[in-house]
Amino acid sequence: MSRELGLRAWQLLGLLGDGEFHSGGWLAQCLRVSRASVFNALVEVEAFGIALQRVHGRGYRLTQPWHPLDAQEIRLALAGVAPRFQLEILQQATSSNALLLHRATQGAPGGSVLAVELQTAGRGRRGRAWHSGLGNALTFSVLWRFDCGLNALSGLSLAVGLGIVRALQRFAAQGVRLKWPNDVLTAHGKMGGVLIEAQGDMLGPCAVVIGIGVNCTLPLHLEQRIDQASSALDQVCERMPGRNQLLAALLQELAAVLDEFARLGFANLRDEWESHHARQDAAISLHLPDGSVITGIVRGVSDTGELRVATAQGMRSFSSGEVGV
Repeated sequence: MSRELGLRAWQLLGLLGDGEFHSGGWLAQCLRVSRASVFNALVEVEAFGIALQRVHGRGYRLTQPWHPLDAQEIRLALAGVAPRFQLEILQQATSSNALLLHRATQGAPGGSVLAVELQTAGRGRRGRAWHSGLGNALTFSVLWRFDCGLNALSGLSLAVGLGIVRALQRFAAQGVRLKWPNDVLTAHGKMGGVLIEAQGDMLGPCAVVIGIGVNCTLPLHLEQRIDQASSALDQVCERMPGRNQLLAALLQELAAVLDEFARLGFANLRDEWESHHARQDAAISLHLPDGSVITGIVRGVSDTGELRVATAQGMRSFSSGEVGV
């Protein structure tokens, strides 16, 4: 299977987006192609996990209506903070973070946002792949510029995670927790994550690209590709938002938490972050980058976002590592 969706397939998604039946002949006429080309494009759409219903004499329809990201709808939902963001939506890209990092070097303004319907090479922390399907996740990156230097950004990924939780609470999401340093969890597994990449000097100024991925739904074909327990927003959300509404809420809360972080640092957010900490006061094993493993009891985080662990050798703080149970 191609890792990208072809132009005809994107066009078909647009035509079928109303959830109604449409004949192959009508689709071919609209696209000015043969019915064989329509059939091939439909096969391609299905290969990316979009379910189609076929009924003889009526044609084709999507099992679930296709609701693409819509810049105008998102800007309206952003309300008063809309002027702070420059939003662009791409049908597909390798990685929104990689694209925005390149644009940052070319002088892109803070508040630039790239949202991607289909990421073909999405990246997670520590070089892992981020798997997302078509229409079932929200994947985007935000460029934020700070006057301070890179050395003042400790705890930023935790602050971003807190912004995500605040946004999800608007929709009555239940049991959303944070795993140090940048995962969003539910009781079912990982629902989202944060990838932060920075450019600049230690003394400032600096630019940060914040990549965020949130599973809205988790189809079986996608769940089978993920090598850890995973979850989706529809499993825990009483009022499931559309992706446009969700993106607007996330950007609003990110603006608020990043402003607070820039003024006061992570220390002002620490207590709230710990109230959502999935491993607070729990026994863990911490796998460090050098291959060693530390065991102990988590005692929260420091004012700069380091994980505090009570070990047999005493209290220790860590700025990197992978938390296991």
